[in-house]
Amino acid sequence: MLAIAVGIPLLGWAPSAEARIRSIILGPPTFPFGNAIAVYEGVANGEFDPRDRLNAVIQDIRLAPLNSRKRVEYSTKIAIVTPVDPGTSNHTLLVSIVNRGNPSIYGVGDFFEFEQGFSVVHVGWQADLSPSDNPFFFTMSAPVAHHRNGETITGVVRAEFTLTAPASTQNIIAGSSTNTPGYPTVSLDNRDDTMTLRVHQDDPKLPIPNTDWAYADCTTVPFPGVPNPQKVCLKNGFDTNHIYELVYTARDPIVMGLGLAAIRDVGSFLRYEDKDDLGNPNPLAGAIKFALAYGFSQGASVLRTYLDDGFNEDEAHRQVVDGMQPERNPGSRNPINVRFSQPGRGGSQHTEAQYPGGESPNSYGDTFDRLTGIRGGLLDRCRRSSTCPKIVHTMSAYEYWEASGAKLTTDSLGRFDLDIPDNVRIYQFASTQHGGFSALAPLPTSTGICQFLPNPNSYDYHLRALLIALQQWVASDIPPPPSMYPRIDRQTLVPLAGFRFPPNPLVPNPEPQAIFKERQVFDRGPHYDADDVSGIISIEPPILLAQYPTPLVPQVDTDGNDIDGIRTLTLQVPLGTYTGWNIRRAGFSEGDACDLAGSSLSGSYMPFAVTKAERAATGDPRPSLEERYGTLANYTVLATAAANKLVAQRLLLQSDALAAVQSATSQAQQAGLK
Repeated sequence: MLAIAVGIPLLGWAPSAEARIRSIILGPPTFPFGNAIAVYEGVANGEFDPRDRLNAVIQDIRLAPLNSRKRVEYSTKIAIVTPVDPGTSNHTLLVSIVNRGNPSIYGVGDFFEFEQGFSVVHVGWQADLSPSDNPFFFTMSAPVAHHRNGETITGVVRAEFTLTAPASTQNIIAGSSTNTPGYPTVSLDNRDDTMTLRVHQDDPKLPIPNTDWAYADCTTVPFPGVPNPQKVCLKNGFDTNHIYELVYTARDPIVMGLGLAAIRDVGSFLRYEDKDDLGNPNPLAGAIKFALAYGFSQGASVLRTYLDDGFNEDEAHRQVVDGMQPERNPGSRNPINVRFSQPGRGGSQHTEAQYPGGESPNSYGDTFDRLTGIRGGLLDRCRRSSTCPKIVHTMSAYEYWEASGAKLTTDSLGRFDLDIPDNVRIYQFASTQHGGFSALAPLPTSTGICQFLPNPNSYDYHLRALLIALQQWVASDIPPPPSMYPRIDRQTLVPLAGFRFPPNPLVPNPEPQAIFKERQVFDRGPHYDADDVSGIISIEPPILLAQYPTPLVPQVDTDGNDIDGIRTLTLQVPLGTYTGWNIRRAGFSEGDACDLAGSSLSGSYMPFAVTKAERAATGDPRPSLEERYGTLANYTVLATAAANKLVAQRLLLQSDALAAVQSATSQAQQAGLK
């Protein structure tokens, strides 16, 4: 859609006393969406003093190469999308934290952000992504760190491969780190390295003989293939039923934490500056009064790291964004600021469970972790600089099951609910999966690598309402709706041992406790800082020290649907049971959580029978669609009433109500109601 300019040279920069965006090189505006919206595409180039206290937190920043002014340079790909008519603007910049290079959007077949008057900037921050022909793909350029004497930095790196289709070859860190070539091995001789395999996450790791794998590409030449320091070839190929783990010595760590500075500096420039050091104008100059940042999943964890590490204070000591919406996040941060960072990694019950990011503190307010001794919260640094944004944080039900999401709102031992700071709202979308299911999509018909259908309970329209609530909170000091999430004191957040999934003929084993992911405490080496998820990891695999007690999950009703949180329009007129968990099928580590790798971090959908006779034939205790709603027309009446209630609660926009009802009715028709 957006033809991002490529091959733009880094032009010479004029001297400056402050580190910031030094040049922003944009092409002329284009109008691919009609004359109401202008798009500017290009590159932002930045530099800063590594000795500044605001930058010193970046891992290896003192080992990055310097230019003639003793500054560290970087560049990032950006696109600015803004209303053409200032009269239609809400004067709010929306900084989009891209997910693995892909932009975050609120649209449901429309241009919602721009119709609401936002100016949006998509910012590349992940410096290890491979180049892409996709013009709407955002990455950045960051330097490689070296020892002060110029020698190459090496270190231990752990890679994990979980496949959805057999393959002969993997990129050296592959997995959920997506399209990245990975850190090259120091030697093609693998005798000092190890590769193991196992079916389930907690199974013993079985060694693969070093003679059966090689640092090579076997996609066109049989094993041992073509030598390649960034590829791994397995003699008989990688299958879909195992977790493969490689531990090797890598070289050339990227100073990945510069991505946090890029987000800060681009946002600050577009909000506050008229032009760059070369005289190039800021296309948003004078138009921005407020700024928000949004990121989903990986982008949300990056936002929380950005906040925790103090990057919402720019180098002129101004607040960068006034509001923040981390979406689909369980209280984790991103390990972007670790040497040999793999910022694309996740962490769930089956896949990448031992990677960093889930360490305390998880909460926004100050807490004390009795297992680790860590005291603090994500607002500590921004409180000291008076740069804390207003925060609207959302979670799906998946986050509770696969990422111990209850840690965001409860004490470390799961004994009581925490007080939430006044500038924070937390919402759980009840009975939803992590991988967003579009409100416009038809009901699912394929289970993929999972045992159950994916969860079609969409929260698209509710996210839009919360964005508007956040903007009104920032611009007009109108508080959003109260936080809505499962709580211990309401008995809607319960110990896993006490969770009781109701009888359901579609689920032979009705207790999914085995696929719950509980957070753990690891020893990653003496130079790793768990408080900030930063430093140097020197122990791989990490050593397990402790596991948190009292796993907590959302309680469900007699249909198996979550009781608390934002009960979406779909959940108020349900067509089945919607869960935050799913289970892998045979050939894909059967019995483990259907989490990453090709399953969109899936929940489950277990449809109701259409008629009473159908449910009686299967022994389904859940009332059928006809018993619940009678006819499709009556279903629409009930859905409309539910939509009106959600509008009154400011959890659904009036402008989206009709489309939301039409979407629900369409699904009901597909489910068999007439």
